[in-house]
Amino acid sequence: MWLFIVIIVILIFVSVELYFRLGRAGRVIRKIPGPKSFPLIGNLWNYVLSPEKLFLLQRSLQKDYGDINQIHMMNIRMVNISNPTDIEKLLSGPQGSHKDHPYTYIAYWLGEGLLLSNGQKWSQRRKMLTKAFHFNILKKFFVTFAEQADDFIKCVQQEVGKKQTDLFRIVSNMTLSIMCESAMGSRKEDTESLRHQYLTSLEVVGDCFTKRLGRGWLHSEHIYQLTSLARKQNIAVNNLHFLTNSVINKRRVDLTEKKIDTFEHDDDYKSNKKLPMLDLLLKNEKLGVLDHQGIREEVDTFMFAGHDTTAIAMTFMLMALANEPEIQDKVYSEICEVLNYSNRSPTQEDLNQMKYLECCIKESMRLYPSAPVIARHLQKEIVLGGYTIPADSTINILIYDLHRRPDVFPDPERFIPERFLPENCANRHPYAYIPFSAGYRNCIGQKFAMLEMKTIMSKLLRRFRVEPVTRPVDVVFKTDIVLRTAHPIYVKFCERQ
Repeated sequence: MWLFIVIIVILIFVSVELYFRLGRAGRVIRKIPGPKSFPLIGNLWNYVLSPEKLFLLQRSLQKDYGDINQIHMMNIRMVNISNPTDIEKLLSGPQGSHKDHPYTYIAYWLGEGLLLSNGQKWSQRRKMLTKAFHFNILKKFFVTFAEQADDFIKCVQQEVGKKQTDLFRIVSNMTLSIMCESAMGSRKEDTESLRHQYLTSLEVVGDCFTKRLGRGWLHSEHIYQLTSLARKQNIAVNNLHFLTNSVINKRRVDLTEKKIDTFEHDDDYKSNKKLPMLDLLLKNEKLGVLDHQGIREEVDTFMFAGHDTTAIAMTFMLMALANEPEIQDKVYSEICEVLNYSNRSPTQEDLNQMKYLECCIKESMRLYPSAPVIARHLQKEIVLGGYTIPADSTINILIYDLHRRPDVFPDPERFIPERFLPENCANRHPYAYIPFSAGYRNCIGQKFAMLEMKTIMSKLLRRFRVEPVTRPVDVVFKTDIVLRTAHPIYVKFCERQ
């Protein structure tokens, strides 16, 4: 009897392996270079690593197997690319607009917001939300950025004299406040008690995401929800939703009681009103276009994407400048010259003249892209790098590796802001530098983020000098939803005389 059961199990395993190996998709995917594979588990077993080692593995795949390589297990197929020509071919057309795996792992949190939705729903949301990032609205956000920068300087002032400061801790608190106020219309005091729990829960969700990514048996939602990892994630997601629900409900009450102006007409976004994105969503709720869940999906998406990515970018930029004192001095000199050595606050026109500061931001985002990997799910097969990639495969665009290509960026590990002077990037491939993604689904908030970073950095570097504690060569990265480090990044703040 037992022998019969064993034979049946073996036959099932063999049948499954032959089905996925001998089918067209299985045969095609194995032609793409990649680590050695084994029956049933393919070569996905390579991904069962700690987040730190997984990050290194992703880098080594490019070195060992070239610009295009693959990881697979049964019907799971992931192809990594880092060549700008291949990336352009994918992202510039509709075949590069669909998202599925691995974004489905955070769907319980972000739902079908702008980051995860597809098709008609994505098109409708994108068109709707574009109004909230109109040029005139950005000018009103600048006031919020400047006010928050002043508050941040008071926070940094308390760090002067300390041997080291955990950068991400203080920067992320500020960017979360900016998102709450500018995009959601919430006062700082309304969310202050919830922000620590929000940031802690965000770390938990990222950790669960990474552990699930490398374990093929957890790719199934049904199996995953039976695990302790899923229970841990669900508690964290509920905490994240608690903050966003609080923000939405508070704003809805304020609007109902007519304490503030909101979008009354479609052209209000062109006016001089200071109109948060959440007001636009609540207006569409009244029109029956969105329900509360739809609003929360977008609020969750923008709270995460809007604060976390800019916090990461500014954290790494400050670390880089601390380790490059001559470059930091050039930035400081530019700020002083543009402001004519006065004590006045910079205007938007002033920021537009700070070209070297902008180069530093771009160079930092080259070395340390907030989203080191983005993914697209193929609905039709495509040929990239001379290889056919079958439909129903996930393509990982390795932005971190793309930005470190020596054929595009000579001496790629060095921090050289001059790379982004107009004369030095005029002939660069348009898809060789994509910190905000590119194509159909490029980041809707990239102008918002650049204006925010320039405002904060210009005020901060004018008042303080940053000195090195953490060295770039000592940074240990780990795989996560965004670019994370295994240990805090520290600098030392000194007040300028």
